Amino acid sequence: MTTRCRGVITDWGGVLTTPLNETIDAWLAADGIDEEHYRTVMREWVRGAYAGDDGARNPIHQLERGEVPTDAFERLLAAELRLVDGGPVPADGLIARMFSRFHPVDEMYAFLRQARDQGVRTCLLSNSWGNGYPRERFAEAFDAVVISGEVGMRKPEPEIFRHAVELTGLAPEECVFIDDIRHNVDAAIELGMSGILHRSPEQTRARLAETCGVALQAVPS
Repeated sequence: MTTRCRGVITDWGGVLTTPLNETIDAWLAADGIDEEHYRTVMREWVRGAYAGDDGARNPIHQLERGEVPTDAFERLLAAELRLVDGGPVPADGLIARMFSRFHPVDEMYAFLRQARDQGVRTCLLSNSWGNGYPRERFAEAFDAVVISGEVGMRKPEPEIFRHAVELTGLAPEECVFIDDIRHNVDAAIELGMSGILHRSPEQTRARLAETCGVALQAVPS
């Protein structure tokens, strides 16, 4: 028996865009950054960002909550990285370069529009790194938009999920949350929402159609 939902809350990067790993790999190659060293640094930073109360002192935690300016984070990260030739990584514009190859996944936007046309409320819930968003596309896809740095909260904090749910006008049990990070999906489930761990547009379309009881047509490639 399927669970009927009336609201969809979704992540942006890695769900409505090309996968994060592909984007980062392209940036590392283009900038000539030492990939192995980058992954060592980021593995520790990401682990710290999800370390509960101790995460408050973590650079990613602070950036996503809007507690440090983007340029300050860029300097912190650039100082930890190095080029393959051992040289320094330019800090200025680092975030823009990092996410420059984030491309929209039109299928996912189409599925959201289809669900919305069938009466499902939609909300974007994104942890921001100070990067730009294609806001011109949001009006047709979302009833509400929550960007972490703009509200001073971040996933997986319960407060930001509650804020997004409130904006839909629904109860948590009436919402499904989509993200490509398991920590965030698990946090949403703990609050009573259904959860979809995004791995591909087609898999998410099938899960979303079943969970919300709506007809979502595949988009021709």
